Amino acid sequence: MNQKEILSHIDHTLLKPFATWEEIKILCEEAIANQTASVCVPPSYIKRIHDTYGDKLTICTVVGFPLGYSVTEAKVKEIEKALNSGCKEIDMVINIGDVKNGDFNKVEEEIRTLKNACGSHVLKVIIETCYLTQEEKVALCKAVTLAGADYIKTSTGFGTGGATLEDVKLMKENVGSQVKIKAAGGVKTIEDLEAFLSAGASRIGTSSAVNLFKGEAGKGY
Repeated sequence: MNQKEILSHIDHTLLKPFATWEEIKILCEEAIANQTASVCVPPSYIKRIHDTYGDKLTICTVVGFPLGYSVTEAKVKEIEKALNSGCKEIDMVINIGDVKNGDFNKVEEEIRTLKNACGSHVLKVIIETCYLTQEEKVALCKAVTLAGADYIKTSTGFGTGGATLEDVKLMKENVGSQVKIKAAGGVKTIEDLEAFLSAGASRIGTSSAVNLFKGEAGKGY
């Protein structure tokens, strides 16, 4: 897989809480120049990015981020505002408390509600694997599939751990054929990028990919 092919699978990401507009502009210009799949940015920057760059790039943002425990109605409002501002893809965080309570039906229903709010736009479901047992991960693969989401995503990058190849392989074995996989968190080398894509990921969320191909050390997500 060559550089262009790898970068076409990258959600070029900047989600740190102190990100400045100058940094966001650099991110967007790198994304346009390298034809990454999207830029993944804080919701507060969506409209400014869309007003500045229009359809030159795809804007992705996060909802219920990074902890996931805001109520469903609030997440729906976040989605509506994001889409109205020019966003095309949503990365939502599940309510991990519901998972730990064993209420997978509630998790599934929230995902379905948020997918309905997204309509034809892409919904990626962050399950935050670092907090989950193997059984919970498998159950969430089923919930994401039944709810009709477009992607299952490993991590926020703000938890205690990020993506692992083992988790991507587990997801590949347990999600429906229509559900794609996004790996995020701690993907720091070109070898990592290739390995996660080979394992079954269709997207990788990272801030490092463009710099890696410039020969710079990965800085993580």
